[in-house]
Amino acid sequence: MSSTVISNIATLVTNDPSLGDGSSLGLVRDAAVVIEGDRVVWTGESSKAPATDNRVDAGGRAVLPGFVDSHSHLVFAGDRTEEFNARMSGRPYSAGGIRTTVAATRAASDAELEANLTRHLTEALRQGTTTFETKSGYGLTTEDEARALRLAARHTDEVTFLGAHIVAPEYAGDPAGYVALVTGPMLDACAPHARWIDVFCEKGAFDGDQARAILTAGRAKGLHPRVHANQLSYGPGVRLAVELDAASADHCTHLTDADVDALANSRTVAALLPGAEFSTRADWPDARRLLDAGATVALSTDCNPGSSFTSSVPFCIALAVRDMGMTPDEAVWSATAGGAAALRRTDIGRLAPGAYADLTLLDAPSHVHLAYRPGVPLVAGVWRRGVREV
Repeated sequence: MSSTVISNIATLVTNDPSLGDGSSLGLVRDAAVVIEGDRVVWTGESSKAPATDNRVDAGGRAVLPGFVDSHSHLVFAGDRTEEFNARMSGRPYSAGGIRTTVAATRAASDAELEANLTRHLTEALRQGTTTFETKSGYGLTTEDEARALRLAARHTDEVTFLGAHIVAPEYAGDPAGYVALVTGPMLDACAPHARWIDVFCEKGAFDGDQARAILTAGRAKGLHPRVHANQLSYGPGVRLAVELDAASADHCTHLTDADVDALANSRTVAALLPGAEFSTRADWPDARRLLDAGATVALSTDCNPGSSFTSSVPFCIALAVRDMGMTPDEAVWSATAGGAAALRRTDIGRLAPGAYADLTLLDAPSHVHLAYRPGVPLVAGVWRRGVREV
């Protein structure tokens, strides 16, 4: 395998406190990274870098781990511009708008769905995202959910079965029947294509008992839980996520003190999705409260056509710093190492020996510019598994 050193890095974010300045970001100044194959094999000061086959000059710019987007909904068809326009004109957001996307997704061909998925993945990669999770949830029939997962699995290992997004329109008068479908034939068809199972535990979707039944059935099939929790109102989602050792409780907008304590004393990551609050004019999640309590926080885009149509992790970092009480360092950590924690991964989200060589080069001297210069296209280069793709 050939080796490459990226040197003359003004600020390197390693997310390894044993490196650099000892902070959670493990910052190294005037740094270098050595890649061999698809892995990082060395990080440190440029002057101490070992000899390599190839050299890349970072030009005094910052390098950080590729973003880990642990929550997205990218297998869909259609557009909800009219809904967004109406919401920005005063109509509140509810879970019901998902049905519009369900109809469009069911009508789309496999080729159309995959082309749309690929387009949004390319868009995300250009903005520094090197790992992403994505879900089904816009088919809500056994056949459509399974095909969504098959398509997603061609592009990522982090695939989530979300048959329990809302009750399918055909079962509007029989939610118990739909839960039986999701936990029976639909789960049987979908489990081979997924790693995770998720449920929208919310008024207008699934209550705590229904969510527990769905997640427990998925776990029996080898799928690990994640939960859409406490987005629109206070509810049982967060505590259910902790009870079932879910990898993440996502949204976490409306939390009681008991919810915060439960997250802080568990392995379940609070995945915050500020694009949703931005796009629905909802209350912001209180990241400061979670961090001060000791909870692990991730930042993700929630990219979907209805409530958060952004694939930009840098945009979400800027929102988190401006409106959710996070420092720039905390937001960057949450969008990289925090996302990795939400996927129960240690081989991504950091730049230390043994980790995958997933790197983002910024056209700026510091990672702080991601919040300092919101909306500016700062990503100047992206390496994924050791290969430069941007």
